[in-house]
Amino acid sequence: MSQSRIMPGFRPALGFTLFYLGLVVLIPLSTLIFKSLQLGWQDYVNIITHNRVLAAFRVSFVTALVAAAIASFFGFIIAWVFTRYSFTGKKLMDALIDLPFALPTAVAGIVLATIFQPSGILGKFLIDSFNLRIAYTPSGIVVALIFISIPFVVRTVEPVLQEFDSRMEEAASSLGATRLQVFTKIIFPNIFPALLTGFALAFARGVGEYGSVIFIAGNIPYISEIVPLLIVTKLEQYEYAGATAIALTMLVISFALLLFINLLQMWIRKRSGQL
Repeated sequence: MSQSRIMPGFRPALGFTLFYLGLVVLIPLSTLIFKSLQLGWQDYVNIITHNRVLAAFRVSFVTALVAAAIASFFGFIIAWVFTRYSFTGKKLMDALIDLPFALPTAVAGIVLATIFQPSGILGKFLIDSFNLRIAYTPSGIVVALIFISIPFVVRTVEPVLQEFDSRMEEAASSLGATRLQVFTKIIFPNIFPALLTGFALAFARGVGEYGSVIFIAGNIPYISEIVPLLIVTKLEQYEYAGATAIALTMLVISFALLLFINLLQMWIRKRSGQL
C-alpha cells in the first residue's frame, strides 16, 4: 500500500500561508503599485528624480549600508564572545542584546538624541574632544540604525557558532595551523553565510526604519532627511500619488539589493559545499 509523500496537514498549512501572503503582503503591494500607475511616466520620473528625493534616497541607503556593515562586525564579535567565553554577567548582557526588539523605536530615538545632542553627555564629550558631532547629522542616523539592527546579526551568527564542530579547529591546530589560519580558513568560511544573512536583515531593517531615526537625524532636507520621513511628509500634504511613487521606488531598490545578497549567499554556500 503506497503512502502519501505529503506530510499531514500540508494542504491546510499551504492554504494558510497563501492566505497570509495575499492578505498581508500581496494586497498592500498591489495597491501600492496600482496607486503609482495613476501617474503618467513623466510625472513618475519627475517625482523620483527631484533633488530632494534623490538626496533622501542617498541618505537612507548609504546610512543603512554603513550601519549594517558596522553592526555585522561588532555583532560577530559579540556572538563570538557569548559562545566562546564564560564570564560574570553573561546572561544579563545576553538579555540586553534583545532590548532593541522590546524597546519602542521612538523611545530609543529620544534617548539617543538626548545622549548625543551637543549638550548631552556623549555629544558634548565628542565635540570637545574630537570635534565630532553626531546628533542631527547622518552620523546620528548610523548610530540609531546600529542600535536597532545589531541584535539581528548576533542572533543570526550565534547559533552557527554554537553548532560549529570544534574538532575541525583541533585538527587544523594539530597539523600546525596558526590561530589566524584556523580562523580565516576554517571558522570564517563556515559562518560567513550566516553573517551575510545578519547583514541583510540589518540592512533591511535600517532602510525602512523611522521611529528611532527622526529624533536624532535633525531631518534637514538634502542632508539628514530619510525616505520614510519624506513619504510621511507627502502623505500629510495629501500628495498620495507622490508618496506611493517614492515608496514603490524604494521597494524596488530594496528588493533588488536583498535579492543580490541572497543570491550571493546561495553562491557562497554552493561553493563551500563543492569545496
